[in-house]
Amino acid sequence: MNLTATPEVSESDPLFSPDGKMLALDYKPTSASVTDVAVLDLATRAVRKLTADKEAGYTWDVAGWSPDGKYVFANRENPAQTQVEIHRLDVSSGADVLLSPAGTGKFQASSVSPDGATILLTSDQKGGYDNAALLDVATRKLTWATNLEWEVSSEDFSPDGKWITYQVNENGQADVFVAPAAGGAGRRLELPRGLNGTVGVPSAFSPGGERLLVTHQSSTTPSDYWVYELASNRATKLSRSALASLDAAVLPETQVVTYKSFDGTMISALLWMPFNLERNGKNPGVVLPHGGPTGQSVDTFSRTAAALASRGFVVIAPNVRGSTGYGLAFQKMNYQDLGGGDLQDEVWAAKLLAATGYVDPKKIGITGGSYGGYMTLMALGKTPDVWAAGVSQFGIVDWYTMLQHEDPRLQEYEKSLLGDPVKDRAVYENASPIKYLANAKAPLLVLQGENDIRVPKEEAEQVVDILKKAGKTVDAKYYPAEGHGFQKRENQIDAVKRLVEWMEKYLK
Repeated sequence: MNLTATPEVSESDPLFSPDGKMLALDYKPTSASVTDVAVLDLATRAVRKLTADKEAGYTWDVAGWSPDGKYVFANRENPAQTQVEIHRLDVSSGADVLLSPAGTGKFQASSVSPDGATILLTSDQKGGYDNAALLDVATRKLTWATNLEWEVSSEDFSPDGKWITYQVNENGQADVFVAPAAGGAGRRLELPRGLNGTVGVPSAFSPGGERLLVTHQSSTTPSDYWVYELASNRATKLSRSALASLDAAVLPETQVVTYKSFDGTMISALLWMPFNLERNGKNPGVVLPHGGPTGQSVDTFSRTAAALASRGFVVIAPNVRGSTGYGLAFQKMNYQDLGGGDLQDEVWAAKLLAATGYVDPKKIGITGGSYGGYMTLMALGKTPDVWAAGVSQFGIVDWYTMLQHEDPRLQEYEKSLLGDPVKDRAVYENASPIKYLANAKAPLLVLQGENDIRVPKEEAEQVVDILKKAGKTVDAKYYPAEGHGFQKRENQIDAVKRLVEWMEKYLK
């Protein structure tokens, strides 16, 4: 049942009020750059906004309700995702009370205690690294639950309010911890190695608090639901999303590796090493840049990496400067330098492959989607002698033209990375692959959705036209009714097959 019937407005992430009569939700008109918070009366279907932010690109999201239903707790985030505030909104009047310090960094609420007195949050106030903390609503006192130099994400309160959960992401591999809300060391849930997290709305805890609903995936197993018994430390798998023919035992597991980049900066990466590979310096390798750029390569089940590694390709996914997961200072290292230092980090990942003694430096390819597709185009054009093949999936070719056509909120995010499009026009031009593409030497395959509103089809067509006019080897596949990424199963399979065939043709 469509409760709102408003195709021009995105209403997302609904959360029931304690009495079940209302939904708090995130509210964004398609033409707006701001996401506000609203409430939906389920009896009348009326939607009423609680916020009306005037600052371009800011995003509000619902964190929870007070137990009496009088207040909604919400986060307010800037376009660069570096400043987050916690607010308490009066449902009747819309009165707004700021609970966290203003303009001092990240304070992001994830859960409200059952009595409404405490907020579980994530903050970067410990040296720029995300950690879990508790905020007393009445006194505004902050109590830290963790003190780590990794990325910690706060999760849930237990139904009785005595326990909290949080996730620790260490080099792209994540574990779930349970800790006393009153203070004390956390206990890691005994789940398989990979990417583990809690899931559930409004909470991952069972009603009695004795169990948790969690997800697990890794480089060899797709994501599944598990139930974790807290008393016995026993995990039971609920779902089986992998095909019966997919045997995890024949897929290589990821390894976490680190290397020095061109300026001495240490870069972490995930590495897939095929089984029984001869160390003769003749094997092909592929670099996988991640999307974002504000993102991270984590230990998920990557169909691209699995398909390549199972066919003898050594695959590496670097977390280059600008990635999340390594502190705020590292995340800000690519400001107004997209396709600069971060591209060199990808180049030095290729050097690492060759230095292992397994990979032929003349048989290294690069592929990625979105920002990873942008990095592929930038790499082939700006560092043409490094790469022997490339596959760009819905990659950005011109930041300036993209700014003119993308969603208003994405426009503000882009400005937070590159600066003012008028004053910093040269930054946009120097960071755009269109400036360098004609220099490309490696064969390029372009994979693109026809209905992509983030990176329009016209961007991909420009790439093909430029390379064809320059006499380069290029091919393209445009998928009907697909957007930014491929959702239809048959298109996902087709894209992987084309990518693998392209790499085998030009790297083997």
